[in-house]
Amino acid sequence: MRRARIRTAACAAALAAALSAAAGPGPAPAPGREAGPDPAPGLRWGDCPEKPVPAGMRCATLTVPLDHDDPAKGTTRVALAKIPADTRGRGRLGSLLLNYGGPGAPGIASLAADPVLFAELGKRYDLVAFDPRGVGLSDPVSCGPRPAGSGAGAGDAAAQLAALRAEVRRCERHSGRVLPYIGTVHVARDLDDIRRALGEKKLNYLGFSYGTRLGAVYAALFPRHTGRMVLDGVDTLTEPFTEQALASARGQQRALEGFLTWCAHRTGCVYGTNTRTAREEVAALVARLDQRPMAGTGGAPFTGDDAVRAIGAALYSTALWPDLAGALGRAEREADPGGLEGLLAPAEPDPASTPSTVPADNATAALTAVNCADDPDRGDDRATAAAIVQKIVGLRAEFREASPVFGPRRLMTLLSCYGRPAGTDFIRRIDHPGAPRMLLVGTRGDPATPYEWTEETARRLGSAVVIDHKGGGHTGYPSSACVRAYVDDFLTEGSLPSGTRACPAGE
Repeated sequence: MRRARIRTAACAAALAAALSAAAGPGPAPAPGREAGPDPAPGLRWGDCPEKPVPAGMRCATLTVPLDHDDPAKGTTRVALAKIPADTRGRGRLGSLLLNYGGPGAPGIASLAADPVLFAELGKRYDLVAFDPRGVGLSDPVSCGPRPAGSGAGAGDAAAQLAALRAEVRRCERHSGRVLPYIGTVHVARDLDDIRRALGEKKLNYLGFSYGTRLGAVYAALFPRHTGRMVLDGVDTLTEPFTEQALASARGQQRALEGFLTWCAHRTGCVYGTNTRTAREEVAALVARLDQRPMAGTGGAPFTGDDAVRAIGAALYSTALWPDLAGALGRAEREADPGGLEGLLAPAEPDPASTPSTVPADNATAALTAVNCADDPDRGDDRATAAAIVQKIVGLRAEFREASPVFGPRRLMTLLSCYGRPAGTDFIRRIDHPGAPRMLLVGTRGDPATPYEWTEETARRLGSAVVIDHKGGGHTGYPSSACVRAYVDDFLTEGSLPSGTRACPAGE
């Protein structure tokens, strides 16, 4: 089954469960300036370097400073794509910048894969997507091939931590000079360069998942240049990393329970009609696979970790729930993990597509690099192996209580930035930035961005209206006509409701 690009892009967030590594951030940039010289060279729209793309889609490259506070350090490239507005008698409103999430999700490929989702907005706006610095076609970062026998999966704690540090050094070697300047504050300042290069006085913006973090940072840095802004699937701005991981585990557990309740009302659900015992049986399946993996494709072992990743991926879209129900039935009844493997399989490439020049590990490398750059408490290179083991062991029960299925894997993400310096504290300090009122969308059953983060971010921004989407899946715009109506009305007409408005599940 072909998966929608917006869900695939958002699924990049789930990769944080792996002990992937990338190099750490450079010094935190100073807050952005409200005005500045136009970036050079300007945008020259032409053919897109990778195919296929929708009719009329054009691409360009913008040169931006590696370090906006010290342009003498050199430049990097940001790749953009545009689908011009199809006004047909209605007035063009300018450019609408889109960010699909991640971090590490390429905006150009995402827009090319599914422009129809934004058809209503495309009647008034030029739809503009971009690959953030270090991602996709924008000087992509990479950690290169993993040496045989490397990684943090074997040996004692000291050996595993040494392997993580070695991974960081490998990422530095393969990523080039852009890597120390990865991070959302840098990207937000690139975004303002993009705004000026497009000739827009204000930035109109629609961001999903990680894109909500980027939008909030932009509004904090450039409040007077912030136009109509929508943040869907709202990320946290404030929580320490341990609390983020716990909240994520709880959110995934809620999403799983929503799926199991749905399954219990379907004929043939492998877990029957009792949702309490269904939760226990899913956890038991993962535990069995941890002890005795099933034989997967080609005889490769299919482990509990594989099952957790497959279940987590399917929870991103309610459209995949029937596939997940069938896959769990095959695994439980026939000891066949094929259905779960299918949920992890990447979409088959279009035979007419241009071979990509983007490194295969770019999404993972960029995700880790950006997340590590964005939090002051993720990196920890000075703690001893014994101290880290003590911390992990001490948190094990709390994470398992949060979710017996997802908690243990979320716990291990606390090591994902080991070997890197602390990131910026700028995002943690955002508070009532003075930007215009914006629209926030939170989904109650969201497995990646728990609804409480929407409420928390609305309080921090101080100028937000919340759409409370009662459904499931990650983000609301792709699946809810009710959410799309509010978002489209705000972005095209400037109409913003007061207070919190609700969108029922399925509408």
